[in-house]
Amino acid sequence: MPHASTPFANDKLLADDLRELTMKYMWKKIAAAALVAATLCSAAACGSSVGVSDVPVVPAEGDVTIRLNWWGGDARIKATEQAVKGFEAEHPNIHVDMEYSDWTGYWDKLAVQSAGGNAPDVMQMDQLYLAFYGSMNALLDMDKASQYLDLSHMDADTRNTGKVDGVQVAAPATIAQFGVIVNNDILDELGVAMPSTDTWTWDDFERVAQEVSQKSGNKYIGSIFMNNSYGLELWARQHGESTFDGNKVSISPETLASFLEKPADWAKNGIEGNAERWSENVTASMNDTDFGKGRQAFMLTQATQITPYAQAAGNPRMTLVPLPQMNPGEKTMYFKNGMYWAISSGSQHPAEAAMLVDYLINDSKAGAILGTERGIPANNDIRTALAKTATGTDKLSLDFVDAIRPTVGKAPAVVPNGASELDKTIVRYQQDVVFGKRKPLEAAKSMIDELQESIDFNS
Repeated sequence: MPHASTPFANDKLLADDLRELTMKYMWKKIAAAALVAATLCSAAACGSSVGVSDVPVVPAEGDVTIRLNWWGGDARIKATEQAVKGFEAEHPNIHVDMEYSDWTGYWDKLAVQSAGGNAPDVMQMDQLYLAFYGSMNALLDMDKASQYLDLSHMDADTRNTGKVDGVQVAAPATIAQFGVIVNNDILDELGVAMPSTDTWTWDDFERVAQEVSQKSGNKYIGSIFMNNSYGLELWARQHGESTFDGNKVSISPETLASFLEKPADWAKNGIEGNAERWSENVTASMNDTDFGKGRQAFMLTQATQITPYAQAAGNPRMTLVPLPQMNPGEKTMYFKNGMYWAISSGSQHPAEAAMLVDYLINDSKAGAILGTERGIPANNDIRTALAKTATGTDKLSLDFVDAIRPTVGKAPAVVPNGASELDKTIVRYQQDVVFGKRKPLEAAKSMIDELQESIDFNS
């Protein structure tokens, strides 16, 4: 996932202008989704079951060309191209045309391709969009390709995150787990002692994070609060709730209000420096954040981010520790799917597409090439093999899976159709609260109404 941000994050804009621009952006995306939905429905007969395809899932007799599409930067491009070359070497009759984009461009392009009946055979998929494409019959039921695609080497709970309406429409490629990355060089420089992190609470975390800001005179800041859908779900679970229950927004206004208010509290007490510094951090690219520049002690984020953050910050001594809890010991954590591979229901070569997905998630050589760039491999055997040879921060992120397992519960269902803009929505409402444009409870109620309206519109 990209750093949570909004395209209209200039804090010099008037609040009303910011809200108007962001709402226009959101409804533009919803309208585009509706257009794609209508097109897909007409092409795939809306009302039929998810994952419908009339093409037999059998290999072709001659040469075949399939298309593979993903989002990501240079490192991902290089690794994926290398892995695909290995696949082509083992399947000389299958040629793979590769396409890639940045995060935003990827989804815009995929929507247009899907609406035009020209979706790639194999596509990288995210949980924010899985319900939409799955419910529109745009993705193949992978059980029909089980002869060529093995999903048995991952935990059942992980595998099930690729289901929409009970149909396996995506193969989990990686998993993600939330934690706290610690820049120990900053703590050592300031003489700040870490509390025990096995059972620490949010109060413990706030005390040590505030100490960093105070002792350094805000040369360093303590942390930035969570600002994406993964963090929101973890916050809800720590309060005995969940963000969604099926197609209903189930988080209470009070719990959501406390989530939206935390950045404002941390800006006031100095943990985040101040409101302006918080705003700059949540809208910046990784390398331009305080943590990426080595000016922040703690980062609440996915564990696999430790390697790129360490590289950006000049390789300080970084470690991974569990997320603080409201009630330590409860199973409020979960393994979120990092990314999926999905197959277009319109693919003319579903067997070959399934073979490619199988190679990318199950082949040991592909696993060694792809590493942890997309996240921690969902395949348990690949993950174990990587952990044996990994070093440095890569090993820390791989070992973190087992370190937090005692606090891991069942993963929630994928984000419902209509809530794919949740990350942007969270940041927008946090901005309103941080800059005093809305009271926390007012913002929470408005956000719940907005989300529910969008979900209902797309249901």
